[in-house]
Amino acid sequence: MKILAVNTGSTSTKVGYFNNKQVIFSSTIKHNLADLKRYASIVQQVPFRNEAVAQALRPIETELPSLDAVVGRGGFMRPVVSGTYQVNQRMLDDLISARYGEHASNLGAIMAFQLAEKYHAGRAYIVDPVVVDEMAPVARISGHPAIRRRSLFHALNQKATGRYYAQVAGKSYSELNLIIAHLGGGVSVGIHQNGQIIDVNNALEGEGAFSVDRTGGLPLGDIIRMCYRLDEKGQQLYDQDKMIRMITREGGLLAYAGTNNLQEVEERARSGHSESVLLLEAMAYQVAKEIGAGATVLKGKVDAVILTGGMSFSEWFTSLIRERVAFIAPVAVVPGDKELEALVEGVLRVHTGEELARVY
Repeated sequence: MKILAVNTGSTSTKVGYFNNKQVIFSSTIKHNLADLKRYASIVQQVPFRNEAVAQALRPIETELPSLDAVVGRGGFMRPVVSGTYQVNQRMLDDLISARYGEHASNLGAIMAFQLAEKYHAGRAYIVDPVVVDEMAPVARISGHPAIRRRSLFHALNQKATGRYYAQVAGKSYSELNLIIAHLGGGVSVGIHQNGQIIDVNNALEGEGAFSVDRTGGLPLGDIIRMCYRLDEKGQQLYDQDKMIRMITREGGLLAYAGTNNLQEVEERARSGHSESVLLLEAMAYQVAKEIGAGATVLKGKVDAVILTGGMSFSEWFTSLIRERVAFIAPVAVVPGDKELEALVEGVLRVHTGEELARVY
């Protein structure tokens, strides 16, 4: 099968052309933040990003008319079970209207559908969107009936990493108990029990450990008081948009250190900057606490703890986590993400009959 995969991030678009599982061509397109800010909403970025993808694909454009499928990252839709979904109009309507929220991942299905039409590919798909929900009923209880815990996390890479580890270990993903920490722009710690992610923190909206630019969990009383704080003229200092932006894009290392670049903070720490050392230790400490909590959910029956995502390239940072959690289970580090490959593998599972395509 000839498959084109598209993974849309907040300031980048990754694209890959595959012959079955073999990558023939891949490119990471970095978008200028000033260019993206010209658009009032994320969905308005589609033509801009499509043009960038077309430019990136120039070296292989003669191959593209023979595409069998296009697959994109799945975005904010209603909660769904894990799997590969064919893009349909209901999905497009929800993503274009941002019915369930705005996020760069919303662009994946839209762009996959348009690229499939452009290159006359058979079908467009998404795989394991960020709203995959396999949480156990007991994990949904928040503490107040007006608020229900949501499953919102790095489902694609968590699932792909779980399958990859199982394959290396010579076992089936469905027979393992794993705790997988995705350490990226956000931090999600998923509790994988026999192939189901039975609990996970909401990695975007204020649960779990802080990350490079997200706050993670904050003391609720202080948050409530901030929402009602007034300036000298009696005007509200923090409206809803400002509070959400603070939690999702202006927190973590960025708020403390003025940068969301982990490598930069690590370099400061290595040069003897004590506050940078403390920040790295605090972020690792919070990740380790989440992993430890996950071990209690599995009643201590953990086959492995796996660290993945972009921050897992840092040996210093992963070692800080490892020294706190190694007593729970063997710790494996799978640096970066395999999201383009995971998208393609989802399509192949459908076309080989291993799985049925799901309908949204």
